Amino acid sequence: MSTTNSLSKTTILLHWLVAFSIIGMVGFGWYMVEFKMYSLYHIHKSVGLVVFALIIVRVIWRMKQGWPAPAADYQKHEIALSKVVHWVLLVSTILIPIWGMIGSASGGHGFGLFGLDIIPRNVNPDDVTQVIARNEFWSELGGKLHFFNAVVLMAALVLHVVGALKHHIFDKDNTLNRMLGKSAK
Repeated sequence: MSTTNSLSKTTILLHWLVAFSIIGMVGFGWYMVEFKMYSLYHIHKSVGLVVFALIIVRVIWRMKQGWPAPAADYQKHEIALSKVVHWVLLVSTILIPIWGMIGSASGGHGFGLFGLDIIPRNVNPDDVTQVIARNEFWSELGGKLHFFNAVVLMAALVLHVVGALKHHIFDKDNTLNRMLGKSAK
């Protein structure tokens, strides 16, 4: 169980694995869209499924272990903001891949895990290079919410990093050190 002085190695490992994976996936997704690199979508989807499994492990771990106690006494508004940001991060990391899967499957593009189809493409029989959407509404909604949740997550991530740096530089407390696996000063 977490204490104010330290976090478990599992908590720290899951935090950083999910953090860097999500940042990488958002960056990779932006690159694919910005430069119309459609040939990379299967990689994004496959890696996204692996990251989603990691996210589920992290969520289960978080719910089992509970939230870490604050590293110091903070004002009520700081505690409230911290809780909101942490919940936004947690929920967004779950919703981004779910909306991506909904958008891709509904759009007829399907998705899989490194060549193993989970939801196969819905190929147009008249032109096998094209797909037929299974449901336009869900395809469009899934794509828009996949993007929107990524933007929300990145905004929350900026607040999260700014908060961690504030605690480390100005408050000089143990918040950042314990997430880095360092002992209390």
